Amino acid sequence: FPSIYSGSAESNILFSRRQYVIPQRHFTSFFQGAQLLTPKIPWMSIKREKSPLNQEAMMSYVQCRFRSDFAPRHNKYRKKQKGRVPVRTGGSTKGNTIVYGDYGLRVKDGVRLSSSQLTAAHSAIKRKIKVVKGSKIWMRVFPDIPVTSKGNETRMGKGKGSFEYWACRVPMNKIVFEIGGGGMRRETAKEALRLASDKLPVKTEFVVAERTSNSTPETSTMLTDKSDDSKDNLVQSQIVGDA
Repeated sequence: FPSIYSGSAESNILFSRRQYVIPQRHFTSFFQGAQLLTPKIPWMSIKREKSPLNQEAMMSYVQCRFRSDFAPRHNKYRKKQKGRVPVRTGGSTKGNTIVYGDYGLRVKDGVRLSSSQLTAAHSAIKRKIKVVKGSKIWMRVFPDIPVTSKGNETRMGKGKGSFEYWACRVPMNKIVFEIGGGGMRRETAKEALRLASDKLPVKTEFVVAERTSNSTPETSTMLTDKSDDSKDNLVQSQIVGDA
């Protein structure tokens, strides 16, 4: 590259007797990629100059975020013990009620949820409620426990296995997801959380915040057959009202 002229609207790139015009929104990515290739290719050189129109050279950074599973940014230890799902024998009700949103998804059994399962459920909810302007979603749990595994037919010993995925332990009756905002209708919220329930390997129930309902809060239990021998998941909704 003999020279690169950067303007406010477009960038002209001269390359072996040909001139290419790249829009400004694509120039940053191209320029950064060319800088990485410059040390490896001897005949490639990059020079920043002003445009022929006497415009100041502009440099901007474009940040792209790709879809990935939930994972903690910092962790003190690479591996942890397997542990067990906590069983609340003292009558603790922490995390059993809705705090932020208007509707919630509560698990009926203790379970260990992986990062990929939470990501799939979170994406299903966002895809459903994105049509509601001002809608929000809260995830009350986060996968911060590293889970390891060893290869098949491996003898005992020789240390702990390698890292496999992130997970979190969710006790019984814990709220996993909350949604609300934007005047979301009850039917839309229930359908969104039903789609998320299909992504989780545990029975869940649909709960409504007390401030949302005028009378006694209604609870809709989503009983999903999670057994391996079932060919398809059959969802049954059992409404428990004032009766």
